[in-house]
Amino acid sequence: MKRAGVVLAWVLAMALGGWLASQTRFTTDLSFFLPSRPSAEQQVLVEQLREGVVSRLIMVAIEGGDSATRAERSRALRQRLAADADFVSVQNGELDAFDRELAVLQRHRYSLSPAVGEQRFTPDGLREAILNTIDIVSSPAGLPFKAQFLADPTGEAFEVLMGWQSQGQPTMADGVWTSRDGERALLLLQTRAAGADTDGQAQAAARVQAVFDELSAPAPDALRLELSGPGVFAVQTRAAIKADVARLTLASSIGISVLLGFVFRRWRPLLLTLVPAVSGSLAGLVVVGQAHGSVFAITAGFGAALVGEAVDYGIYYFVQTGRADRGSWQERFWPTIRLGVATSMLGFGALLFAGFPGLAQLGLYAMTGVFVAALTTRLVLPAMAGSHVARTPDLPAWVTPRMVALQAWRWPALGAAAIALAYLAWQHDRLWEPDLSALSSVSAQDAERDARLRSDLGAPDARYMVVVRAPDREAALRGAEAAAQRLDPLVAQGLIGGYDSPARFLPSEALQRERQRILPTTEALSRNLALALQGQPLSSERLRPFVDAVARARTAEPMRREDLTGSALAIAVDSLLQPHADGWTALLPLRPAPGAADAGLPVDTLRSALEGSGASFIDLKQEFESVYSDYLGQAITLSLLGLAGIVLVLGASLRNLRRLVGVMLPIAAAVLVVVAVLHALGVRLHLLHLIGMLLIVAVGSNYSLFIERWRRDPQADPQALLSVLVACATTAIGFGVLSLSSVPVLQAVGVTVAPGALLALLLSAMLTPAEARE
Repeated sequence: MKRAGVVLAWVLAMALGGWLASQTRFTTDLSFFLPSRPSAEQQVLVEQLREGVVSRLIMVAIEGGDSATRAERSRALRQRLAADADFVSVQNGELDAFDRELAVLQRHRYSLSPAVGEQRFTPDGLREAILNTIDIVSSPAGLPFKAQFLADPTGEAFEVLMGWQSQGQPTMADGVWTSRDGERALLLLQTRAAGADTDGQAQAAARVQAVFDELSAPAPDALRLELSGPGVFAVQTRAAIKADVARLTLASSIGISVLLGFVFRRWRPLLLTLVPAVSGSLAGLVVVGQAHGSVFAITAGFGAALVGEAVDYGIYYFVQTGRADRGSWQERFWPTIRLGVATSMLGFGALLFAGFPGLAQLGLYAMTGVFVAALTTRLVLPAMAGSHVARTPDLPAWVTPRMVALQAWRWPALGAAAIALAYLAWQHDRLWEPDLSALSSVSAQDAERDARLRSDLGAPDARYMVVVRAPDREAALRGAEAAAQRLDPLVAQGLIGGYDSPARFLPSEALQRERQRILPTTEALSRNLALALQGQPLSSERLRPFVDAVARARTAEPMRREDLTGSALAIAVDSLLQPHADGWTALLPLRPAPGAADAGLPVDTLRSALEGSGASFIDLKQEFESVYSDYLGQAITLSLLGLAGIVLVLGASLRNLRRLVGVMLPIAAAVLVVVAVLHALGVRLHLLHLIGMLLIVAVGSNYSLFIERWRRDPQADPQALLSVLVACATTAIGFGVLSLSSVPVLQAVGVTVAPGALLALLLSAMLTPAEARE
């Protein structure tokens, strides 16, 4: 009855945990790498990457065929996608792509037009503007403005549109955008889904491909489609991780199942071995979700790996009770397991004090998972297993003497560890990869294609931004306009390709009022218009709608954000002009100069040009590398503090310096050798290698404690050695398979833990002193 009560309590706890986990919110944004109290710039930049216009862009290239065929497909693709709810904006250079914005543009053209100035409405200014507009509306490019000529003969709407399109405009061929070499037709899409919405980005990318394929049917042609952009990369990365995890999990499950099937000889203990791991993983997820309100995806993914040692607990239980008195297991083996659990919790627990929420979550997840997994092994597994015993085989007779003989390698092992330590000390300033891109799964080929398309399209780069902080929206817009005055000369000089600004779509009220002040009275405009049209076939009487429009514009209310609702301009403004608790931020993403090989910008020149304007230039890559460096440094420091705590706990438990050294030395040597070999093979270490080192300490402490116990009396305690050998084999299989992953973050954990676990076991047998026997 007691056993049934324990199992029932576990089932209820798992059901509650499953429900709570289903309510947990998962996040994938870069705030995992931000400090708990980020600077205003850091927080704004992360939000821009999640929600901003740069994160929503999909760059499209159509290759193959001839120029006319590519242009025809570009027009057809734009027409279909422009009507799709997944996209806010679809541009390929055709002016009629702006139909939804033209209405807003016409209503507020005098507030928006950069051409409105003191000379614009003089007789000479009017004559020049009207003649220029006649030329425009007589061309195919000006057809959308022809119907409005009498109300807008100076072409203010066209001036506004050209101002919106003037920054980084691609080359035109056959009426659409094309690459500089003329081999690709180009489109620039802005998705409705935010950049952080990977499902939405996947749906948008799939929709582009599906429409392209439909246009190619029924007879496939030579045209090919290329997609790139932050959302496309996020979708590709997620798909790669899913595919790798599915493939590698299947492979490791088969390998581990075959091994445990041979060891246990029954299916029931094989399945029950997973109970501690599943319980620990679910508990870690629930506790983090309740404590932090949300769970970073990287925490859930690698937190599961951190409690991977929980599988070992089930193996210890079933192997150690396979040929022993079940009642004596708690007395003989549980104290050793309990001590190993304490060391693991200390190692991970130090991360709780990190000033970065990502590290704190990892620490809490791992601590909770390890503790619950051990508690499940202690209380639930005996109740579930009942009288069913795993018939484990005897330890082969040749194993014990060979394990004992490994001590002959003690001095070579110490020598290897000393060499590894010296090498790491020599290379200490080159050990760690400072570039956050080391965690990226984007291939060099994909990165090159993205840079090429971005250069051809003049699309804004997520790396470089000008940031304006202000107490209110109006001040932020004025600041953006002031920054634009400093940036325009750099665009004219070709030092930068262009920039986006919220003030281009929503000028400050002060600028709008100034443009209204410049507009002439009805009498003055009529007089100047008559003078301007002397000798011209067009009479001033026909332009009465123009005079009336200017009169209305002089007294109209300034354009506000609400006036843009329903157009793509609203999304553009909201992406670049963001409210915060302490004010507003205007963002001006910068474009590299056309043809810039490395998409670089003249940083010193930019900072000098912006000096005194109240705007700040930020290199996003450099900013995050700085934060990541602090992040990694804190993780290393806390890991060392956790290691110190482990030494203190083991020392208090073992109460013998020689035994303490015998337990800790193999773990430290294993970490040193693995790290040195990886670096010597050209691997620059990053955060996930550090997590792998923590895992080596976690599993290695269990191995070392059991080997230390076994070495005191090898003949009397063969089950301790067998359980460690089986646990180490399953760890090597699981993480060894992971090392074959094509995803860098998964591979990093695999190549660190798999050899580290094997080394920890072997070095424990080599370095545990024979004098420790009792």
